[in-house]
Amino acid sequence: MKHLRRAEERSKQKGSRDLQEQHFFNIMEIPDLSSMKLLSRPELFDFEGVSMVHYFTDNWEKVKNFQARPDDILIATYPKAGTELADNLSTSPRLIKTHLPVQLVPKSFWEQNSRIVYVARNAKDNAVSYFHFDRMNMGEPEPGDWNTFLQKFMEGKNVFGPWFDHVSGWWEKKQTYSNLLYLFYEDLVEDTGREVEHLCSFLGLSTSVEEREKITKGVQFDAMKQNKMTNYSTLPVMDFKISPFMRKGKVGDWKGHFTVAQNEQFDEVYKQKMKNTTVKFRTEI
Repeated sequence: MKHLRRAEERSKQKGSRDLQEQHFFNIMEIPDLSSMKLLSRPELFDFEGVSMVHYFTDNWEKVKNFQARPDDILIATYPKAGTELADNLSTSPRLIKTHLPVQLVPKSFWEQNSRIVYVARNAKDNAVSYFHFDRMNMGEPEPGDWNTFLQKFMEGKNVFGPWFDHVSGWWEKKQTYSNLLYLFYEDLVEDTGREVEHLCSFLGLSTSVEEREKITKGVQFDAMKQNKMTNYSTLPVMDFKISPFMRKGKVGDWKGHFTVAQNEQFDEVYKQKMKNTTVKFRTEI
């Protein structure tokens, strides 16, 4: 895969086994669908109580039996919630990414007490971003129009399951698992430098002011949108004529998509789905 080849060029000093394991969950996140152009989009199906497509479950035994290490760093998000900040830190341990809900994460991560960074984005902006992602990604089920997609989003009929369960499940895990840092996309946008400092502290990284400033500048949305290492512009399965992989990255972009009726309906569904969790989100900053 092209993104793995690029990763390999950056990691020549590491052994091939380490490289393969480091990017194992990256494969789970973005499968090699370069040959999918002439085939139909995948169908959604229920997998252990979570909506999935077969690309993410075909090698499930390998995922389930993945052997984590104590110094691994797992970056977890709901799709289109924003992994950019943590993924661009220069760290010597393995950096592994996943969209799996907390209950499907391999047990070895908990057994090894690996460090985990979860990035959550407010539901409305997440829904809009996911909609445009599904429009341009032929490896995802057909999204339909905005209203159709929004109804499915509220019902949890998306790859990796309901947003509501995903963010609240990881939030609850945070209450009992001390090695989990729960970040909010809105905080990252509001004050990237502050969150970089917070993240470096959690990861135990001794970084100078200059290094943190360099990281902060590098993970700004506009910089990453232009970077072929992060914008996935070389993946044939993604049709950038429809929408870029990294579209806007704004907080509050949902206001240009939700009608008044849709917003009222969504708020009502949100209230019911999130009534048993204490996690709070901002839909604007």
